[in-house]
Amino acid sequence: MLSYTGGIVLFAALLHASWNAMLHGNRDRFFSMAWMSIAIGLVATLVILSVPSPARASWPYIAASGLVHVFYNVSLVRSYRRNDLALAYPIARGSSPLLVTLGAALFAHEAIGPLHGLGIVMISGGIIAIALQGRHVSRAGALAALTTGATIALYTVIDGIGVRMSDGQPLSYTAWMFLSYWTMPALFVARRGPPALWTPVRAEPLSIASSLAGGLVSIGAYGIVIWALQAAAMGAISALRETSVVFAVLIGRMFLREAVSGSRWLACVVVAAGAVCLGL
Repeated sequence: MLSYTGGIVLFAALLHASWNAMLHGNRDRFFSMAWMSIAIGLVATLVILSVPSPARASWPYIAASGLVHVFYNVSLVRSYRRNDLALAYPIARGSSPLLVTLGAALFAHEAIGPLHGLGIVMISGGIIAIALQGRHVSRAGALAALTTGATIALYTVIDGIGVRMSDGQPLSYTAWMFLSYWTMPALFVARRGPPALWTPVRAEPLSIASSLAGGLVSIGAYGIVIWALQAAAMGAISALRETSVVFAVLIGRMFLREAVSGSRWLACVVVAAGAVCLGL
């Protein structure tokens, strides 16, 4: 099951790295996140109108996950203001698989075998190594990235439990949870006013189009993860998802012109080897 599911989650990892690069590549990350969230909210609303509702037992988890996602988005924007993609993204993503594994053991009574445990450790260790090699990390920047990682772990465990209570409705569960993303444009308007959201539509159409595309990619990426969390171990799925850091390094190098050292490439190999362990 994990091998088949793992391949799909790796594709989700590529999607996830792509939308994070879209967010990071835009000058105003708060503005970009607001428009990404509009795309996500619109898709979620349309899906809700066409699919059955998830089971009642899953609703507390939908609400809790939606709230955590709001904090995650705000934290992610703050993190990208303080660090470049090759630093902020790996710290945030690398700190979450071990936390997810611990949370799944405590709250979902999941056990994980030695090989898969090794894979999770290799992925987390490699990711953190990617972030820290040859870079000065400010206390504020590290705290922002680690806070983002903690929110990732929290919503992953919440969704892992919640989707299993949705009576086989991962699409509906995902859509209802993503309704919370309407909060981001509301926060943006509350802070900067409606003209700040709508005036750039004519002046910066490419930036808005990029943000909308990023939102669509984002909902697909995490929708796949929620589908996978129905049956596979949360820690393993989280770790596979975080191999997106390798894709982020490639995207940062190819499109954002960020430097990548030989030691960082070696850390990417460690992450890839950890992914192989999870697939065995």
